[in-house]
Parts: sequence; structure tokens; C-alpha cells
Amino acid sequence: MKRANGRPAEGAARRSVVVFDLGGVLIDWNPRHLYRKLFAGDEAAMERFLATVCTQHWNERQDAGRSFAEAEAELIRVHPDKAELVRAWRRRFPEMIPGAIEGTVEIVERLHARGVPLYALSNWSRETFPSQRRRFAFFERFRGIVVSGEEGVIKPDRRIYEILFGRYAVAPRDAVFVDDNPANARAADALGVHGIHYRSPGALADELAALGLL
Repeated sequence: MKRANGRPAEGAARRSVVVFDLGGVLIDWNPRHLYRKLFAGDEAAMERFLATVCTQHWNERQDAGRSFAEAEAELIRVHPDKAELVRAWRRRFPEMIPGAIEGTVEIVERLHARGVPLYALSNWSRETFPSQRRRFAFFERFRGIVVSGEEGVIKPDRRIYEILFGRYAVAPRDAVFVDDNPANARAADALGVHGIHYRSPGALADELAALGLL
């Protein structure tokens, strides 16, 4: 509950920890950044490929721990003519990420300067995550990171949130969780965390300020 001025109402839970999703919140990940090049600007053909070959469901299975070797073999058996496009997902993965979402990185820096404990919880393949962790300096601000591909379970399954709670001694009643997928934010809410559906850096800054964190 909040007061009319946006500050937490008296008796409301005092949130003191912030947990961030990565892709779509801090990192500008989108396979279209790569496949737009591979399809030479043919948007319709690219969208058909992403809807029927390298689909969201296919990618989520790597996020849940399946190896890319297995994933590629499965698709190439069905779509042999698309073999190089399928293999490009892993081989050229960094091209799906042109950079960080700087407005959110600035929020991370502001929270860090205020001494707010920061963590990350992301659906991400264990094979493609390490190179990106080395790439971005803001990862140094996190006291702990939980990656689904290393745990074998993905959001919004409650088990991955509970892994973070247990491993880093984070009490749900103390935490805020920021995710661009509303289902993941709702799953955090159901566990007692204050879930925020991320829409933009400005909107996020306003919501964190209303919680007394910025």
C-alpha cells in the first residue's frame, strides 16, 4: 500500500533489496538484431523463421539447461535447409546484443551508490551467458546471480526464485524484482516479493522512488 504521494504507507513492507532480470531490462537482447542481417532485411521471412524454426519455446529449452548441440541437431533434422541459420543462434549470439540499456544501468549505479543490495535472476543459457557476463561491467554490482540454464529451471517457476532466496539469504518480504515479462513479475508477487513489470528506465525509476529506494 502507498500513500497518495507515492511513498510506502505506514505499516507497508519496507523493501531493501532489488533483483533484476537481464535481457530486456539491462541488456538489449533480441534475436532480430542478428537475423535481420542474415535475412538481408526481409522482415517477413525473418519473422516466419523465428515463429516456426528458432522459436521462443525452442530457445527457452536452452534457458532451462538443454545444450545447444542437442537443440541444433533437433532442428536441423526437421529443417536441413536452415542449418546455418540455426547454428548462427549460438555462433553469433553476441550480435543479438548491441549493448546495454543504459538508462537501467544508471539506475543500478544509483542503487549501488546508496548501498542497496543488488542481485540478478535471469532465464539464460549456461553456454551463452559467460561471455556476456564478462562483457558488461555492471555485473560487478551484483552480490549474486542466478541463471536458469545453470539451475535447470526457468521463470516463472517458483523454484528458481526460491534458489535465489536460499542461496543468498534474501527474504521475499524485503525484495523487489524487476522483469520485462509480466508473468515473471506476477510470480514474484505471489511469493511475497514486490514484482515490477519493467517498461522503461523512467517508469522503473519512478516505481523505485515510490518504494523509497531511489
